[in-house]
Formats: sequence, C-alpha cells, structure tokens
Amino acid sequence: MKYISVAEAAKRMGVSERTVRGYCADGKIPDAFLTGKTWNIPETAQKPARANKKVSKPETLLDILRMEKKQKLSGGIYHKIQVDLTYNSNHIEGSRLSHDQTRYIFETNTIGFENGAVNVDDVVETANHFKCIDMIIDSANYPLSERFIKELHSVLKSGTSDSRKDWFVVGDYKKVPNEVGGRETAGPEKVHRLMDELIKSYNQSSKKTLEDIIEFHYEFESIHPFQDGNGRVGRLIMFKECLKNKIVPFIIDDDLKYFYYRGLHEWKSEKGYLIDTCLTAQDEFKKYLDYFKIPY
Repeated sequence: MKYISVAEAAKRMGVSERTVRGYCADGKIPDAFLTGKTWNIPETAQKPARANKKVSKPETLLDILRMEKKQKLSGGIYHKIQVDLTYNSNHIEGSRLSHDQTRYIFETNTIGFENGAVNVDDVVETANHFKCIDMIIDSANYPLSERFIKELHSVLKSGTSDSRKDWFVVGDYKKVPNEVGGRETAGPEKVHRLMDELIKSYNQSSKKTLEDIIEFHYEFESIHPFQDGNGRVGRLIMFKECLKNKIVPFIIDDDLKYFYYRGLHEWKSEKGYLIDTCLTAQDEFKKYLDYFKIPY
C-alpha cells in the first residue's frame, strides 16, 4: 500500500491539513498511522462522511423494537415484549415456567432454578420463542407467506421432544389428524390447499384492519395446520401483522385466556367476543407504550 502526506490528502479532499490530522486522530481514515509526529495516509483514502449527519429518530413501535434489538438494550419495550409475549403464549399452551423464570432465561441465557423439576421442552420452547419474536420483528414488513409461517414453526419446535417423533413434522404441515378444544380441524390432506387459499385471500388487500388480522387468526386456528404449536405461531403472526399495519399489537394473558378460547369457539356466530378480547389486550399493551413514551 502506498501512502501520502497530510498536505497531499488535504489537497485531494478539499479540506485543511488540520482537518485531515483530526480525521486521522479520530480513526476516521482506515489504516492511517503515525511515524513520530507525521501521519502516513493511504493514497486511496476518501474524505469521511460528515460527523454531524442527522440520524433519523425511530418513529414507530417497529422502528424502536428494531433499534433496541440491534443495541441489545435491556429494560426497554423490546425486552418487555420478549418476556411477556413468550411467557403468556407458552403458558396458554401448558408451559409451567413462571414469568420470573422466563425472564431469567431471556436475560442470562442460563437456567438457574433451585426448587423442583423443570420440563426440558418448556425451556427449549421458551428459548425458541425468543428467536421467533426476533423473526417477526425482522420480517414484519414482508407479506405473510407459507414459507415464513413454516419457518416460525420450525424455529419454535426445533430441538423439542416432539421433533424426535417419527410422525411429527417440524416446519411442515401435520401428517396426523388432530382436534382442538374437542373440535375437529382440517384433515392433513386438506391443509396445504386451505392454507394456500387463506394466505392468498388475506394478501389481496395491502392494508389490513384489526378485524382482518383477527379473522385470519380464527381461520388459521380452525385449519390447525401443524401437529402442535398452532396457537403460538398464530399469535406471533397476529403480532407481526399489527406491527406491519401500524396497529397497536397485543398479548393474550392468563386473565383473558378463557375469553380468548370462547371468542375462537363462537367466532362464526358472534365475532364480538374475540374482537372485544383482543381490544382489551390491546388496551393493556397501550399501558406499556405509555410507560415507555412510545406514540400510537
């Protein structure tokens, strides 16, 4: 590599020699080095970008989540969503980990429980759910697709005891008929067609309302495309689609669990039950946003 003097660099960049020395001292010119008191500057060096260039401030919840995720910020809205959404969604499906245990796993990436036995699947699915939340934040603005839905399921169920069962398919649709809450769901032979139709129908309009998102959730849960994990994948999709459409998202917690089940069961005859439940959860989520001073 050939080097030039401060004077030559200043001439090429159209700035003063003092400014070039400042660039070097601040590390803004890669590979520049001192010999005694003389700066040696690569002849290929470019004028650094302006240091006072304005950085746009995050404006939406999605922008803030992405910023806090990138910065690995502790104690912010990203942190709270990771813990609360993971705890509540897993708890609805039977996880026995407490909220504190869930938070401990997220914050330390370790297991430190003093009393009693812990179900390994609960721990694995908790860690996996954290990754799923990162996925929906990263991919929030992309249209919903079959591939993305299957990837969510693959990440959620990877490494669980279910993944070692011959009849259980991780990241793909079910092979064995199942039911939910005593109600029949779509047979395995119908799932691909029904999911394809559902996703295409949903993606016909670019702007979704909260009711559109909830209706997709009902249809998704009615098909019940996976052998297990449908509820958690479905609720992750709702959260993603709220972020995409700048709708305040929500978390179904323990207090709302049975109202949520009732809403799914009664959707065909009375949509208001499920919509009201989601609106109640949305009001609770607004308290988070108020606390962190995030506009909505």
